Amino acid sequence: MRHRALWNSSSGLRIIDREINPFVDKWEEEGQFPAHKVFKTLGQAGFLGVDKPTEYGGMGLDFSYNIAVAEELGSIRCGGIPMAIGVQAGMATPALTRFGSDELRKQFLAPTIAGDFVACLGISEAGAGSDVANIKTTAVKKGNEYVINGGKMWTTSGCQADWMCLLANTSEGPPHRNKSLICLPMNLHGIHIDTAQIFFEDVRVPCKNLIGEEGMGFTYQMLQFQEERLWGVATVLTPLETIIQETIEYTRQRKVFDQSVLHNQVVHFRLAELATELELLRSLLYRTVALYVEGNDVTKFASMAKLKAGRLAREVTDSCLQFWGGMGFTSEVLVSRFYRDLRLMSIGGGTDETMLSIICKFMETLPRK
Repeated sequence: MRHRALWNSSSGLRIIDREINPFVDKWEEEGQFPAHKVFKTLGQAGFLGVDKPTEYGGMGLDFSYNIAVAEELGSIRCGGIPMAIGVQAGMATPALTRFGSDELRKQFLAPTIAGDFVACLGISEAGAGSDVANIKTTAVKKGNEYVINGGKMWTTSGCQADWMCLLANTSEGPPHRNKSLICLPMNLHGIHIDTAQIFFEDVRVPCKNLIGEEGMGFTYQMLQFQEERLWGVATVLTPLETIIQETIEYTRQRKVFDQSVLHNQVVHFRLAELATELELLRSLLYRTVALYVEGNDVTKFASMAKLKAGRLAREVTDSCLQFWGGMGFTSEVLVSRFYRDLRLMSIGGGTDETMLSIICKFMETLPRK
């Protein structure tokens, strides 16, 4: 993408090389990375609000610049940290940026862009993942407050977050029109955090923390999903490219039956196929982002890109791990880590099956209920 110079000409790669990658193995062992420290460093460099308004500390650039940053974050040698940065920069904040009041944006968006706050996104629940309309968490208006009860699961950065962009049912109406997004401070009484789950027990939050209009939360979240999915696609490009290149180097020097593994046609042909598929995915991403920046509805293309990214991540990591042999299952090699981490691409932010359903809907091939 033409905007990658934004990152390369700045401190972006230096931040990854000096502040993140040297500590990834340690954070892996600990099961957590210091989000506040990492995000503050990125915030000071300007990379948490590339496409956000300048009046709230952003750069005011268009969404394609955010995708350029996402692509370069793929240089981080794990999958979890780029995902958490994505939540901070492009998953928990688009609706707040577009529909939130000036007061809300000053209270939550500005410190998130600066890296002073860690944000999380509260959508999935024990009984509702890709089926967003089926969430059960409620926010009942009492006076000038919402009283929140329920819980969320699979909440990236949830254990360290200062606030959550929460989707909750605010009325008894139809499931696509009874939901709202609320900026929820995570230090309120009644919030209980367990590693995998966050529980709400009579949590009171001011009604002014509502993002946009009440009842529009489902629509707002569907819009947020488009940016989330495109961010996710962008972050897998560099890891897949790295895995292919490291596999070429390893199979070139690894000898089996007196010749390098790479010498076998099945190996170098397969790597060529994977590299070709990767460039096709990159082209689809860039086309989709360009259409999005022009103001087009890219739901179909974003779904196609995410579907392809998830499946290609599985193909690349599986094929390349096979060529590494037993070494592929050791913690010392990157392909093993990404074999685990990138599997999430086909699940998080909407499963492959959900993407297929969306695509079929646009193709008018989805059976009517």
